[in-house]
Amino acid sequence: MRNSAVAGLMLVTLTLAGCGGTLSGAGPYKGDIESKSTAYDLVDINANTIAPFMRPASKPPAVTITSPTMSAVRLMGGDVINVLITDNAPEGTALFAPLSTGGTQLKVRIDSQGMISLPYVGHQFVAGMTLIQVEDMIRQKLKGVTSDVQAHVDLVGDLSGSVLVAGAVKTPGRFSTLQGPLTLLDAINQAGGPVMEPHLVNVTVRNGSQVNTFNYEEVLAGSNFVLKPNSEVVLDRARQRFVAMGAVGEPGLHDLPAQNTNLLDALGSVGGLKETNANPQGVFVFRMGDSTPTAPAKPVVMRIDMRDPAAIFYARQVMLKPDDTIYVTNAAVYEWQKIIGPIVQTLVLGRTIDSLQR
Repeated sequence: MRNSAVAGLMLVTLTLAGCGGTLSGAGPYKGDIESKSTAYDLVDINANTIAPFMRPASKPPAVTITSPTMSAVRLMGGDVINVLITDNAPEGTALFAPLSTGGTQLKVRIDSQGMISLPYVGHQFVAGMTLIQVEDMIRQKLKGVTSDVQAHVDLVGDLSGSVLVAGAVKTPGRFSTLQGPLTLLDAINQAGGPVMEPHLVNVTVRNGSQVNTFNYEEVLAGSNFVLKPNSEVVLDRARQRFVAMGAVGEPGLHDLPAQNTNLLDALGSVGGLKETNANPQGVFVFRMGDSTPTAPAKPVVMRIDMRDPAAIFYARQVMLKPDDTIYVTNAAVYEWQKIIGPIVQTLVLGRTIDSLQR
């Protein structure tokens, strides 16, 4: 009776252990990945195969500095302008104050229809005009009304000349170009800079129908330029992530530590291989292939044997791409321990039951 109970416990344990040995807790077994499959190409990383997976040569930094040049500001609804009109007509006939007394100053906001209203000038549409064009228009409207009139227009509160910076910056907001033109770096710096590492930030610049996106590291490397008035600059998280699975220190979704991250650095950023259960010969990188309009993407699985001393140098040269998956398989002895452990526990439990029944 006692032997039957122990045998029953062992049978159940062996069955469960067998199921656990068939299914890995974190992913497929090394042998299953290495089996011939038409779903992906398996590549052993060595001196003869590493070339397509090496990171490209770094671009030299730009040797020129962006020289800000003033762009023509065109007015829009919401802008505030200061209009100075001087009238040097004989005393008693002048409609406006002479220049000697400071002239007549009028502060005017352009309405939502792009219109302004000035004495003796009337309602005029000025949206889309430059400041010089508004000055010329005022002089033309006053010609014949008074004998010697001059006009000067300044932009004192601008929407048309400002730049909006939003997204992943410390102090988003709208920044004026009244003090001079803004470069892309100027605008980002005025917004407090990005809140993430440079390689994790994409910068999108919108102006009218034009939209351009850069990585912030590219901007720092020399892709700086002068922003057009009324531009929008949006900083957001770049998709620079990879997944680590299996016998690594910190499995999960991680940011790439740098713009050009190699496999060795990526492994280091997740705590490396677990010495207790990792199989150094079973380090794999899963990557989707580059699709074309005529052919779908075929995945590639890179295999690297970290037992080979040269593999350290190979791992240093293999560039990891966003959306790659690093998978480290368990060692065979660890898989056997998962099977044998429950059996040993069952035997101990059987002996305990046997001793109690005696």
